[in-house]
Amino acid sequence: MAKKIKAEFVVIGAGPGGYTAAFRLADLGKKVLLIDRDPTLGGVCLNRGCIPSKALLHVSKIMNEAKELSKAGVLFEKPKIDLGALQKHKDKTVKRLALGLDQMAKARKVKTLEGNAAFNSNIELIVKTANETINVAFEKCIIATGSVSSGLPGVPMDHPSVLTSKTALELKEIPKTMLVIGGGAIGLELGQVYATLGAKVTIVEFMETLIPAADVDIVEPLRKKLERQGITVLLSSRVEKVETKGKKSLSVLIYRGEKKTKKTFDQVLVAVGRTANGDLLNLEKTEVATDKAGYVKVDEYQRTSVDTIFAIGDIVGHPMLAHKASHEGKVAAEVAAGQPAVFDAAAIPNVVYTDPEVAWAGLTEKEAEEMGVLYQTGEFPWAASGKAAILSAGEGKTKILFDPASQRILGIGIVGPGAGDLIAEGALAIEMGADAEDIALTVHPHPTISETISAAAEVFTGTITDLYAPKK
Repeated sequence: MAKKIKAEFVVIGAGPGGYTAAFRLADLGKKVLLIDRDPTLGGVCLNRGCIPSKALLHVSKIMNEAKELSKAGVLFEKPKIDLGALQKHKDKTVKRLALGLDQMAKARKVKTLEGNAAFNSNIELIVKTANETINVAFEKCIIATGSVSSGLPGVPMDHPSVLTSKTALELKEIPKTMLVIGGGAIGLELGQVYATLGAKVTIVEFMETLIPAADVDIVEPLRKKLERQGITVLLSSRVEKVETKGKKSLSVLIYRGEKKTKKTFDQVLVAVGRTANGDLLNLEKTEVATDKAGYVKVDEYQRTSVDTIFAIGDIVGHPMLAHKASHEGKVAAEVAAGQPAVFDAAAIPNVVYTDPEVAWAGLTEKEAEEMGVLYQTGEFPWAASGKAAILSAGEGKTKILFDPASQRILGIGIVGPGAGDLIAEGALAIEMGADAEDIALTVHPHPTISETISAAAEVFTGTITDLYAPKK
């Protein structure tokens, strides 16, 4: 007979959104049960995604920077890579952060339960643990179950040489050749890591550009850097079929327009996006509404169609980003606890942590044109930046979109070292309703890359002195 327990607040999923919601509820004096199918808190982001991949990207970046120093007269020997030690370094980083989350949960008296949770009704969950089945009756529930790597038709996803974003982080070996299917954030980041570690990498992207959500000019410096690294980029291309060839290698049929080619790779990384984890929740046993794509419908308070059930993060749709989930988690927790809160972010920054980094927030030029929004740009090339010259990052760029009438910032795009950190200033400017003069008159320290943000605003206002712009 199933064990029965009662809970005031239940959070399903202990990723960035889930643990944030649980901790916020606890801080508001609520009793919380946090359920996750993993033994450690942190979800995909901490354990199998954002953190371990960035740990490897940091190593990759340092290796590339050391190589670049040869131009400055500093020569290093070819690095020797100990995959076992590198794996331990990555795992140690993850373990330390996971331990911190566990300690914070205990300090807040948040109860945790390892198991698979599914709904039995609008007010009850069935949780299957390793040893028993538990019926959990709740007053309020927050769904934060995240997403999983999407598969691809024609690709044997169960083959050991076919990798996902999870298995690619296990670093069992560095193949001589690797195909990356997908030119988005995950594919580019992991592809660049493997290329730096010695693999000959080919990236296939179905769309006409890498990182299709970003503007082409912001992505172009990255594309050039990938080529210099020896990475082959095939745009407007698709993988039709992947077949096993021998014990390890894979035969891949690639279409580029009408032209088809067959190539052999040691490993294939499938990075075509993520699918929300909604199919295991038994939502059909509730009155929670979903859209045609299977995402849970929520309002600005993160409430579903059932007043006592909330949903946050990847399960409610794009963008599937940890920082978006965290903010939604706070809103859901506060509303569920009777506090005034609403999710009305003016801009959610996107970052691709490649070398160089690509980041954007607010409207892109592509989006503005599709929506018919009038805009003007202020662009500052990093070739005119002293700090960029020091960093050998002259191909970088900062571009800001402004409303021609109000001169308020509509969007910002940055490409270059540290773009992921710099984009926060742009997101804040959008959130605060800053105009071009606000940004241009804010004193930025010299020499830094942050100066390129005020300089881009000065280009728009016509007050730039670091460039010569002939008067119209």
